[in-house]
Amino acid sequence: MNRLYSATASATTTTTTLAYGFRYRAPTVKHLLSCALLYNLHHRSRRSLLASPITTFSFCPCVNFLTGNSPFFRMERFWSGGNIARNKAMVEQLQRYGVMSSKKVAEVMETVDRALFVPDGNPPYFDSPMAIGYNATISAPHMHATCLQLLEKNLQPGMHALDVGSGTGYLTACFALMVGAEGRAVGVEHIPELVASSIQNIQKSAAAPLLKDGSLSVHVGDGRLGWPEFAPYDAIHVGAAAPEIPQQLIEQLKPGGRMVIPVGNIFQDLQVVDKNLDGSISIRSETSVRYVPLTSREAQLQG
Repeated sequence: MNRLYSATASATTTTTTLAYGFRYRAPTVKHLLSCALLYNLHHRSRRSLLASPITTFSFCPCVNFLTGNSPFFRMERFWSGGNIARNKAMVEQLQRYGVMSSKKVAEVMETVDRALFVPDGNPPYFDSPMAIGYNATISAPHMHATCLQLLEKNLQPGMHALDVGSGTGYLTACFALMVGAEGRAVGVEHIPELVASSIQNIQKSAAAPLLKDGSLSVHVGDGRLGWPEFAPYDAIHVGAAAPEIPQQLIEQLKPGGRMVIPVGNIFQDLQVVDKNLDGSISIRSETSVRYVPLTSREAQLQG
């Protein structure tokens, strides 16, 4: 389900690269027009943002016609991926552009080959999301890196992690390697066909032994309700925007745990939710983002 790329625009550049990262369809024309009208409001709160190099436009710095993850900011162009033929080279590019600083995250993303989770015929190391059917995508490599780094301290060996909207299973497999056999990684996806294909993907990956021994599992279900069976979770990742943070997910977050979730309607923030040891909740906004709603299976399939 899944968003972003740190970028600073060159003083001589006038093009805009659109940010990528969530799992479903593009924003409506009405939303795009709203973005144009309210660009100045959001411009002053600019933060370092992770952008993806798919399409460039020179006429409007706020329009994203494709996935709309972050339509407000001028972006620098990153690699197209056409000359990247190895998973390790993709990780090196993420490091080179300052997206990834964690050695542990780099190690995990090198170990879990993205090519095993990308549909045949697509360039697996291209820095963009790709369609996987059912109005869903696999997120761009930079989004995977971003989410893993935000959650890294809560993905230590022995911990429990929940991936809401697990899609192809890529990020769930990364979680599993980080928490290890003594931990528990759980994916929840409401499209049964995607659950079945994600299990096949994982079986071909470095996370296969963890799937076999039961410390990694993927389930058909409504991710808005979490997965109580293996709660509480040290880490929760949500890949679509909720109008407000689902209470069930807060309840399933362990004291000391962290959740990363986009929140909002037309204008959204990627929120980092920390549950303190006394049970209180601290929330901060990491950056402005653009995701489709966290919704039902029926609504997703209807587009």
